[in-house]
Amino acid sequence: MSDVLFLQVTLADLNPLREATGWFFALWLILGGGTGLILLYGMGRLLLRERTQPQEAALAPSSSEKFTQTELNRYARHIVLRELGGPGQKRLKNAKALVIGAGGLGVPVLQYLTAGGVGTLGVIDDDVVENANLQRQVIFPYAHIGMPKVFSAQQALEAQNPHVTIRPYHRRLTRDIAAELFAHYDLILDGTDNFDTRYLVNKTAVETGKPLISGALTQWEGQISVFAPAAGTPCYHCIFPQAPAPGLAPSCAALGVLGPLPGVIGSMMAVEAIKWITGAGTTLANQMLIYDALYAETRTITLKRRANCPVCGNLLIKETQTADAG
Repeated sequence: MSDVLFLQVTLADLNPLREATGWFFALWLILGGGTGLILLYGMGRLLLRERTQPQEAALAPSSSEKFTQTELNRYARHIVLRELGGPGQKRLKNAKALVIGAGGLGVPVLQYLTAGGVGTLGVIDDDVVENANLQRQVIFPYAHIGMPKVFSAQQALEAQNPHVTIRPYHRRLTRDIAAELFAHYDLILDGTDNFDTRYLVNKTAVETGKPLISGALTQWEGQISVFAPAAGTPCYHCIFPQAPAPGLAPSCAALGVLGPLPGVIGSMMAVEAIKWITGAGTTLANQMLIYDALYAETRTITLKRRANCPVCGNLLIKETQTADAG
């Protein structure tokens, strides 16, 4: 290109060589300028890519198990949060959470933890989808009535985020399987609706050292707390040392429950799970949040451990002995 321009400038107008390379100097100048702009654009993109690579490296995981470009785009709103960032999203990807119950609370927990990128989610429930569930358990379609909830939920969750592993357990949680099941997970979320299961979940979580996020509902009101005695908090049994007498705590089927309320409390449980996994902010450990939807009121009460708690009291004694020895 430069040789042609030189000939166009130096040779006489009627020179055969100039004729062979084109008559118009301005045309070659425009062509040369355009080529130069293209080269400059390419160099600019290369420099810009080199400048952005360190930023992308900071967002991506440091291990060999990196995020795909699709995942980076999916979780971009998490990654730009200062409190989460790339490292926080990586912790979510590596986390394993077990959800007890695929009902009103379990459904929104599963949906938001799946959408948020928690890498492995287990869900245990022995129930099937019923028509009466559809008013609040919005993950289940009408066509799935009669289908086990865990398998219906698995289909929806895997369609929502194929980068997450869903482990369904279509059975009731019992003492003989609880400890072994909990051992495979980092965090337990309890959305069950009966006290027997709640006490079993709490006892097993304490015995296995797993943090427990617990939610509950009735009519217009919901509550949520984080129980982690291994980290110094009370356990569920500290706060509720005994179940109410039969008839004093009727089920939602008997009393009713506002349709969107499980979504509110379940979403709060998912928020607490993400904070616990990533270390962001302050969790509801040592606190209980109570939400009254009917009167639009929210209040938080402080919770304390009981030294004589038959479930976690031994942990408190061991902590005291350790402190005294130190």
